[in-house]
Amino acid sequence: MPLSRFLLFSFCLLTWPVQAAISTTADAAIPDAAKTDVTTMDAPLTFDSDTDLATLKVFGGQMTRQDGVLKLELEAGKGYPQLQMGAPAPLDWSDKALSLQVRNAGQQAVEVGLRVDDDAAADGWKHSWTGKWTLQAGQTQRLIFDLEDDPMQFGMRALPPVKENAGIKNLKGSGEKPLDASHITAWQLFVAQPKNPVSLEIDDIAVLPSPNRNLKGIVDEFGQYNRATWPGKVRSAAELKTRRNTEDKTLSTAPQNATLDEFGGWKNGPKLLSTGFFRTQKVNGKWWLVDPVGRLFFSSGVDAVQPANETIIAGREAMFAPIPAADTPLGKFRGEAKNVLRGPAKTGLTFDFSRANLERKYGPNWRPIWAKTTAQRLRNWGFNTVGNWSSDDLKSDSTGPRLPYVATAGIWGDHARLSDGEDYWGQMHDPFDPNFAEDAHRALAEIAAKVKNDPYCLGYFVENELSWGQGRSENPKAYFGLIYGTLNLPSSAPAKGVFLANLHQKYNSIKKLNAAWNTDLASWEALDAPFVAGDLTPEMRTDFSTFLGALADKYFTVVAAQLKSVAPHHLYLGARFSGRPPLEVARASAKNCDVVSFNIYAPQIDAKEWAFLSDLKKPTLIGEFHMGALDRGMFAPGLVSTKNQAERAQFFKNYVQSVLDNPNLVGCHWFQYADQPITGRSQDGENYNIGFVDVTDTPYTEMVAAAREVNASIYLRRSNK
Repeated sequence: MPLSRFLLFSFCLLTWPVQAAISTTADAAIPDAAKTDVTTMDAPLTFDSDTDLATLKVFGGQMTRQDGVLKLELEAGKGYPQLQMGAPAPLDWSDKALSLQVRNAGQQAVEVGLRVDDDAAADGWKHSWTGKWTLQAGQTQRLIFDLEDDPMQFGMRALPPVKENAGIKNLKGSGEKPLDASHITAWQLFVAQPKNPVSLEIDDIAVLPSPNRNLKGIVDEFGQYNRATWPGKVRSAAELKTRRNTEDKTLSTAPQNATLDEFGGWKNGPKLLSTGFFRTQKVNGKWWLVDPVGRLFFSSGVDAVQPANETIIAGREAMFAPIPAADTPLGKFRGEAKNVLRGPAKTGLTFDFSRANLERKYGPNWRPIWAKTTAQRLRNWGFNTVGNWSSDDLKSDSTGPRLPYVATAGIWGDHARLSDGEDYWGQMHDPFDPNFAEDAHRALAEIAAKVKNDPYCLGYFVENELSWGQGRSENPKAYFGLIYGTLNLPSSAPAKGVFLANLHQKYNSIKKLNAAWNTDLASWEALDAPFVAGDLTPEMRTDFSTFLGALADKYFTVVAAQLKSVAPHHLYLGARFSGRPPLEVARASAKNCDVVSFNIYAPQIDAKEWAFLSDLKKPTLIGEFHMGALDRGMFAPGLVSTKNQAERAQFFKNYVQSVLDNPNLVGCHWFQYADQPITGRSQDGENYNIGFVDVTDTPYTEMVAAAREVNASIYLRRSNK
């Protein structure tokens, strides 16, 4: 198509030729654009000549016009190479959706991102709305990005999908808060940190009326999506009982793996030192866990193995089939939510469809039956570890042969906190506050009293995804967010007091500090008040890095000491970093923890990207990963998208195999056992297809087959046999 038309579509709200091919949910349809006045600009931009290319910017690549499409060649090794378009004045795209066609002209799959901004200060999270999709080599996809599509106003991360024809994908957006669609300032197409050159062809950009959403009655009595059918969808309570009977026969006759010992360790492998508890050892250049009887152990686990999964009903009653009354047998699964993050109601009625279905399936005394069945499943599927946030029902011998498990600890109390500027799950602990050690001891002692000296306890995860800063960021304020936050506190804050003392010792005089930091502070006292640091000089960067390392070292030193005092025989499994933390933090963890842990959401572990793990000289464990798809009645795929359950299963195998092939990794734990509610878990609206079982306790057969296959090969693959 001519570039003038291409650019005109970028900034004008015109019709889209294939719009009539899209349909939404059962009783909604996209309006006919030909009959809808969608012009919101006083005058369209025509872009009749090449001089109009000045409205386009390419960062980290180049663009050419060829055969009626815009060709983008994006470079490898760049942060976020992108095509960017800015509006000459803010545009009103209220009730609109951005649409464009993208072709991956390269030889490898690539994840593309589409970002729309509503303010010049947008940073990709604040004042931005971003959606992503993976294009296979040679694939052409029309992407539709609904700018008014804020699922969280309905209390869920994603809404029911608009029905899609071949080649059409409705992106799910995310950002700090919904866009002001009446004030659009720019949008961009980008690829995040490509490892190889990327070739894209862009065509048919348009802004369309937003798909109409009708959410009435979308959830049936079993918590399933009411407007679609798929293999395995439950139609009656009797069907649940039939499935139970069928699975019981399968599990009761399943053979045991004779190559494994009682802990799931490799019986046919080398016999090492037996200590009665789990430990770590490097064998033939690869890190391993070693089980209590001295056998090599690779931890293949599942997180959140527990039945509770409530969703909020309050403010959304029309979405659901009638909820069981409080005085009925299933009424016990009604509850009450408090402090809901976002949605129509902050508090109010909840219902747990998962537990209601378990009672329908197993009867009133469902819990021990569920626990026994679940433990049998995990063993049958080849898993050997019950992961974080799992039910205590899975940690005893009441469910049959025991499975190793991890202990989960969080630290609470009135000690001081630090902000990294993002504070996603909350502010960071100030480890220099003496009260922090006391609070850590109290929290860990409480968990240790339950675990005691249980040899089946693999070790302790202490905390999860703390606000350490963004280790991948080239922005110092994101990378050193904790240090910027520390300086912005009064000098009475414990961490700031230590930092100032370190600076005094290093520079001795304020004149030397000013020269190093390029500041004009009148005295040391000028730093006592909240201080907003500017751009980093090389000396500042060194100082920030040194103190970030000291702060992290203090945190891990304190926690390690307190854990050792109450659980001397068990491993400290780290703090479950969200992706990649600042390197200073990872090094401090390796110095003090027995195992360093990361939550890594990706199609698989890239050996080159994670090569720095070798420098840590400690074993590493992945605390969370998952993949999801939208072919079984779910609204959101999770953090890694796949096109269907078969591909999800293949991605799972690929991921586990990439972990097995990495000499530094000693295990990986899937998050989580069951799908989240389709209308979102009560606290934060997550509604991902990330389970091995669905809301009706029905296993995904594709995932089960993949788990059996890859878990059966763990020790032979890991040992290269």
